Parts: sequence; structure tokens; C-alpha cells
Amino acid sequence: MLYNSEWLGTMTFADVTALASKYTVARMLERDDFERRYKAGEPISMHEFLYPLAQAMDSVAIRSDVELGGTDQKFNLLVGRDIQREYGVDPQVAITMPILVGTDGVEKMSKSLDNFIGLNESPRDIFGKTMRIPDPLIYDYFLLATDIPAGELPAIKRELGDPATNPSTVKRRLAARLVMLYHSAADAASAEDEFNRMFREKESPEEIQEAALTAPGGHIGIIQLLVDATLVPSKNEARRMIGQGAVSVDGVRITDQNASIDITAGVVVRVGKRGFRRVRPA
Repeated sequence: MLYNSEWLGTMTFADVTALASKYTVARMLERDDFERRYKAGEPISMHEFLYPLAQAMDSVAIRSDVELGGTDQKFNLLVGRDIQREYGVDPQVAITMPILVGTDGVEKMSKSLDNFIGLNESPRDIFGKTMRIPDPLIYDYFLLATDIPAGELPAIKRELGDPATNPSTVKRRLAARLVMLYHSAADAASAEDEFNRMFREKESPEEIQEAALTAPGGHIGIIQLLVDATLVPSKNEARRMIGQGAVSVDGVRITDQNASIDITAGVVVRVGKRGFRRVRPA
């Protein structure tokens, strides 16, 4: 494990200028994203040109033989080869891998875009998030994210291409496979049972986190309740979820943002499909 601050952090402005002199603007504009933005008249900051050069210096510093990256990194990997030559280093072999699209079905999987399935998440979350992916991604997830033998992939592709197949059935197998990969077969079965209760039978999960809230007289406004129970990050988000009809108390949908909730005997509050709290007075 190396930190590129070891070499990038010691570069002087003269070093950076010398590095920049080894690549042309015309070559930079060959990158698909830069070319598109340039033709569209969209701004391209100078530091964006420096990023692939800095990454290339990583390859120079460690005398990289092979660099592995996503297909979206192909340009940067090739810049690394060119800059290695400029510094008298044998050019690396560039290997690219397909991009795994996130659960939104649009962008590549990314924590910052909140469209990811975390390796260390609970079986329930892995199963539930997998069931949210768009049907056209099912095969790609089997291919890129599971340990399923390659010989079984053609059968999955045929099954998904059959109009008689319910994609949800295949998606359940995918979700279970992912849970088994990072947890166990028992966890996968338990996660599917809970998913069935929550989404097919519309029941609450077996284990619901409790929240003891300050509620004078046993009553609390719904917006304050959602914030204090950490079901939403802000009052604005609480209003948005209520407006979308995504909030219920003991199975009753709440549409009034000014509603006062009696929590004296304890209530189960639900936000969206997967947010639950058992709320009681402190």
C-alpha cells in the first residue's frame, strides 16, 4: 500500500510545469468527456487536465507494470503509458473492467450518489437494495457482482429473455446469492423472509429500532417525531416525505404535516419502504 502524496507532495511548481509540458491540449481533448464539453462550449478547468497527469505520475513513481481500472478510466490509463515513456519507464499494460451501474439504473455505483450496495451492509439491506435494481441490470449483476460459475450465466440470460419469466423471481435468486457471498445461506433465507413480510405482506420487520422521545402530554408533532427518531435528516425532508405519502403511523398514512401523534402507548412509524421506528415517550 503506497500513498501518492509521497511523490506528488514533493513536486515543485517547476516539476509540475515540466510534467504539463509533456502532454498537449489537443491530446487531452481526445478524452470523450473533454471533447463533448469543449464542443458544447462548456467550461473545462485547468485542474481537470492535471488530474490524468498526476495519475500518470503514480505509474511513473511505482514503475507500474499493470494498471487496472474501469472502462471510464481508459483515457487516464493510456496517459499513464505516454508519460511513463517520457520519463524512461516501460509503459504499463492497461486493463479495463466493465462499470457496475448502481441501484438507480443510471449512474455507475457510487457511495456519493447513494446508489450502492455496501459489502459490509446487513443481509436485510443487501437483499432489499438488490431487489430495487431495474430488471435490465439483473444479468449484469450476476456477471459482475457474484461468484456464480461462468457456465451458469447463459442459462440465466435465456431465462431473462423468456417472456414467460417473472424477472422478480430471478432477482430474488440474485439477492440471495449476494447475501450468501458476504454473509451466509441462513442469512439469505432470513433476509428474503423479512423482505416478503415487509414488501409482499406489508408487515413490519421483526426487529425495529426503538426511539424514546420527549413528548409533553404524550403527544408530538409528526415532523418533530420524524427528525427526533432519526428517520429523516431534516424537517424539510420530513415535509417532503409526508407530501409524498411515504409516512405512516401504525399502518395509517399521515398526510397532515401538522398532525400531532399520541405516542403514549408506543407506535410504529414507517418512512418510505424500509424506514421503521418503534416510538415511545422518554
